[in-house]
Amino acid sequence: MKLVVGLGNPGEKYENSRHNVGFMMVDRIMQNLKCKMKNYNLKFKTSKKFQAKISQITNHKSQILLVKPQTFMNESGVAVKKIITNHKSQITNLYVVHDDLDIPLGEYKIQFGKGPKNHNGVLSVEKELGTKDFWRVRIGIENRALEDKSFRVLGEDYVLQKFTKEEREILDRVIEKVIRKLLFTVIQ
Repeated sequence: MKLVVGLGNPGEKYENSRHNVGFMMVDRIMQNLKCKMKNYNLKFKTSKKFQAKISQITNHKSQILLVKPQTFMNESGVAVKKIITNHKSQITNLYVVHDDLDIPLGEYKIQFGKGPKNHNGVLSVEKELGTKDFWRVRIGIENRALEDKSFRVLGEDYVLQKFTKEEREILDRVIEKVIRKLLFTVIQ
């Protein structure tokens, strides 16, 4: 079983914020799979046991678990560990999708065992699992002016801000690229 975990913060307050790119990506994967598999009944179910919204998708090739932890970003690892333990999944089949301030908006990286310098959601997953050996789907969100750092918004404030309309258009194009690549890799 492959696990695709989108990191984010639950609640309306955080929708469309930069820190919720992981949730956005997992939602779009769900939409794509609904169309490809002609299964419009696919949906997320809230699991109190796992502290997450989960959707299990099975086809003739594989099983995929789409996950949106509801523990808030800094405790994401708690939900991830519960799910991996319960499903007896291999950590090498874990794909954690998250925002990344080390990467410019419009770019992304899919890497095994490598992540951003500092991301509390990813650090929580590493801490709870006791390893860094899982896939990271790093979606660039950095779009602050680089010229004058004295007026630049702090990272912890910037990630909680909403995307502008123009930024969202760029992000949507990146999400589509990543989904094509991820679905080819994950569904095999």
